[in-house]
Amino acid sequence: MSQNAQMPLKEAARSQLTTCLNCHAPMPAELRFCRNCGFRLGEGLAEYNETMRFSNPAPVMGAFSQPPTVAASGLPARKRRRISGLTWMFLGLLLFFVAAVVFTSVVTPIRRGIQIEVAGVASPRSYVGVDGFDTVEGGVSFGNVEPPGSPADKAGLVGGDIITSFDGQQVTDEDEISALLRKTPVGKTVDVVFIRDGETKTAKLTTVGKEEFDRLIAAFRRRPEGKGRFGYDNGEPVPIPGTKMAGVKLNEISPSLPADMAGIKEGDIIIEFDGIPIRTDDELRSRILRALPYTTVNVVVMRESERIEIPVKIGRQT
Repeated sequence: MSQNAQMPLKEAARSQLTTCLNCHAPMPAELRFCRNCGFRLGEGLAEYNETMRFSNPAPVMGAFSQPPTVAASGLPARKRRRISGLTWMFLGLLLFFVAAVVFTSVVTPIRRGIQIEVAGVASPRSYVGVDGFDTVEGGVSFGNVEPPGSPADKAGLVGGDIITSFDGQQVTDEDEISALLRKTPVGKTVDVVFIRDGETKTAKLTTVGKEEFDRLIAAFRRRPEGKGRFGYDNGEPVPIPGTKMAGVKLNEISPSLPADMAGIKEGDIIIEFDGIPIRTDDELRSRILRALPYTTVNVVVMRESERIEIPVKIGRQT
């Protein structure tokens, strides 16, 4: 074939070739990727493994190049498998369950054992039925007895009494009486030594548990007869001159209410209400509430130096 005849064939072959934009290697025009570097025309690097068959592939250059990872054996390294979020969640729940079992079976019994050892007893606390104890000279006192029917109420204690001994144990402050109540079994009858009006007295008291104590409170609150009403707004405990006794001085009497209508006056000192000694304002208010509405009670007052007994018809709280 002549030289002139070979020229069109060479031109035709060149028209069927193109150049890779990444490595500039010649490549057939009909291919959309370079067999040398794996560059995909118009789309960047392609995931083309065919280039691994070339013995000396040209290095991939440029911003899009990323050499494949090869293991020591010469084969492509396997990708590391990652733990999914669902798997982590399952592992977290499993650990939480194991911790809960350990805490319930091991830690909780240990803590309970420590608490029992510190307390000294496993029995529930005993209740006597007062509004709380305060440390006073000679022992502990309280404001009033509550609720009706409580151990202290049945034993004849009233607000203002000073307890000096409980179940044979001397009492000097509120912490000691609280500790004794924790140690005393529910239902035990104990001797209570107390001082009232300078005189030492002894009473027997049978303790109750919290369940019975709460039942007594609920029964009084739901009493169908309702609660009593007397009609004074301000009272204060004061000593009675010439005696070791105290009473509650009435500073304000509400007009047109039972006390006012019965003839009780401001400045009167109540020392007895329905046969119960009155030494604190809290005890007076407690006895008024428990008085049955529309019944008549005897109220003993000191007016100046005169002792007066006044019958009062109790009203009903609305």
